[in-house]
Amino acid sequence: MESRNAFVVAIDQGTTGTTVLVVDRQMSVRGRGYCEIPQIFPRPGWVEHDPEAIWQSVCQALTQAVTLAVISPSEIAAIGITNQRETTVMWERSTGKAVGNAIVWQDRRTSEICAEMKRAGLEPDIRRKTGLVLDPYFSATKIAWMLDHTDGLRARADSGEVAFGTIDSFLIHRLSGGLTHITDASNASRTLLFDLSTREFSAGLCEQFRVPMALLPSIGPSSGILAHTRGAASLPDGIPIAGVAGDQQAALYGQDCRHPGDAKCTFGTGAFLLMNVGKRPIASHSGLLGTVAWTIDGETEFALEGSAFIAGALVQWLRDGLGIINSASEIEALARTVPDAGGVTMVPALAGLGAPHWRPDARGLIAGLTRGTTRAHLARAALEAIALQNVDLMSAMQADAGRPIRQLRVDGGAAANNLLLQLQADFLGVPIVRPRMLESTALGAAKLAARGVGLTQGDVEATSADVDTFEPNMSAEVRDAHLARWRAVVAKA
Repeated sequence: MESRNAFVVAIDQGTTGTTVLVVDRQMSVRGRGYCEIPQIFPRPGWVEHDPEAIWQSVCQALTQAVTLAVISPSEIAAIGITNQRETTVMWERSTGKAVGNAIVWQDRRTSEICAEMKRAGLEPDIRRKTGLVLDPYFSATKIAWMLDHTDGLRARADSGEVAFGTIDSFLIHRLSGGLTHITDASNASRTLLFDLSTREFSAGLCEQFRVPMALLPSIGPSSGILAHTRGAASLPDGIPIAGVAGDQQAALYGQDCRHPGDAKCTFGTGAFLLMNVGKRPIASHSGLLGTVAWTIDGETEFALEGSAFIAGALVQWLRDGLGIINSASEIEALARTVPDAGGVTMVPALAGLGAPHWRPDARGLIAGLTRGTTRAHLARAALEAIALQNVDLMSAMQADAGRPIRQLRVDGGAAANNLLLQLQADFLGVPIVRPRMLESTALGAAKLAARGVGLTQGDVEATSADVDTFEPNMSAEVRDAHLARWRAVVAKA
């Protein structure tokens, strides 16, 4: 740890691929690797990954990153892991071999299991304990389905032969040569088996979901040493795995949202808003989720989470469905050719409305069309719609938390769009802060790992030189008119 050349490896295992960063003590990227993973769709509504393909993607991206960084693996001081959440893997403890494909967070095959439990009146108690809604999105019903549909698996699970994990846990098991079966609280809190009040897996919840507790990993810190490498991925033995968090929580940490009221939004296919609410979980009365943010130095902090299903996907629809742009990058320039949306309001309910509305039956709507409407007006209305959805989410968060959000930090691909961020600042009425380094998820894993081994430079917050800030410049009267029109149209979607 005394070496002047101490580097941190951040593994960001996502839904479509794995990114690995090598960063130095100042959190500057020295090397980057990426490897795509195949998606498996056995039936409509089913989504799977091959765990071996995930592991190989990590190994390949790691080799690329270390090679490009021009460092020796012996110079790696720590490894951080962040991951697609809720995705469910089971493997043999003795061999590390997966017993089947991973069931991905997007998979909906357990919808009927959830519906049966709701009809039995179980959801209110589950929601109170876990902070989550009873939905196929989360891990518990996926585990039960695998146990019920794989020959002999339930008996093997009961006897302790088989392990369950989210992707972080699976990767730690592989990286540690099979010695360690562990997760962190941020990932554990996405399983529907974790009680927010006790910070532990609940025997009662496991019984309700018919999941043997013998399957479950231990729960370690989000920042701190969870395991050490052993005979894995061309790495020397003994490197500490010292940072772990689910992808959205890692982005929250990567964006330096360390204090209650700090919030970030990741603009991807959808939009994920998380707000740090401090050391006590908050039960949402506005359709949001309660979740663990991270556990550091024995202290657990919590977050409220809300997501809009469609964000960047709306721009893709304008490109692929309507053909009004040829590439996503064109939308900003096109939208800037008009001063406003010309009275057009777009509700992007292409897959229903998520939080805080939870209206799966809602459908997309474009209102206010006239003979004067052009494709530029539609482009601007689309950017406005992405930003306006977040007003609803932020209003719900502020109501639940009982505190204002004074600025919103942003990341993700669509955060490169300056007009979108200016509209977001105008509609929210607070500054929008965008880091120059947009890979906040991987950066969060690196910062957690650096802190976990005492490289305190890795925990220094970004300075004003590292960010772009968008200040609101819309009058309250104009903003209120936009919001009133938006809410009226959403009610009709």
